[in-house]
Amino acid sequence: MLCPKVPSMPVPTGQVTPPAVVEPTAITQSQPAPVAPQPPTSARPTIQLTPGALITLVVGGTGVVLVLGTVLVSLLLAVAITAGSTAITALVIRSLMNSEHKRR
Repeated sequence: MLCPKVPSMPVPTGQVTPPAVVEPTAITQSQPAPVAPQPPTSARPTIQLTPGALITLVVGGTGVVLVLGTVLVSLLLAVAITAGSTAITALVIRSLMNSEHKRR
């Protein structure tokens, strides 16, 4: 029922031409004119931070760290509260089941 089929190679439909043969050519070396070395230039624009921009960057970074810290701590607290309430629920259910077995 689930037998895989081996794909067959497709047959070329048009006339197939062999690749052209490229013959090597003689290479002659010439002496290029000496070029004065230039200092390396960067294609990226230079960023200059003013004192106001630096203060804004520091305050923004601090704000991001504080917000992320608050979110992560609140998530950890939510997990801890959920785990605690699940443990208390398990204890209550176990206690109810044990008391029911003792009554018989």
